[in-house]
Amino acid sequence: MKSFIIIAASLLSTLAFAPQAQAGEGGSCHFHGNKPVSEAAVIDCANQRRDSLVKSGKLENSWSKVQHSKMEQIDGSKGKEWKLTYQNAAATDKAKQNLYMFYALAGHFIAANHTGK
Repeated sequence: MKSFIIIAASLLSTLAFAPQAQAGEGGSCHFHGNKPVSEAAVIDCANQRRDSLVKSGKLENSWSKVQHSKMEQIDGSKGKEWKLTYQNAAATDKAKQNLYMFYALAGHFIAANHTGK
C-alpha cells in the first residue's frame, strides 16, 4: 500500500510540473479543441506544410521560398475554413502554378491541392 501511494504521488507530481504543450507561432502545428487560432499561426503552419511537401518530393524545389499571396475565410463542407493561396510562376507544370492549403479555423490542416476546391 505504501509503495502504491509513493508511485501515485510521483506520477501526480510529474504531471503537475510537466510543461504544457500548446501550438502557436513558432511552435508545433498540433492543435487541440476548436478555439480559433491566429492568422499568423495558420500561416506558420502552412509554410511548415509547404516545406514538408518540398522535402518529401511532392512539390518541386522552386516552391521552397514561395510565400502565400492570399488568405481568406471560406465556407467549407464542415463550416468556416482558412484558404491560403501560393503562386509559383517558376513551377515547371503550368497547371500547377497555384497551391491551395485549407485549414480549419482552429488550425487543423484539412488539405492541400492545386485545384482550390
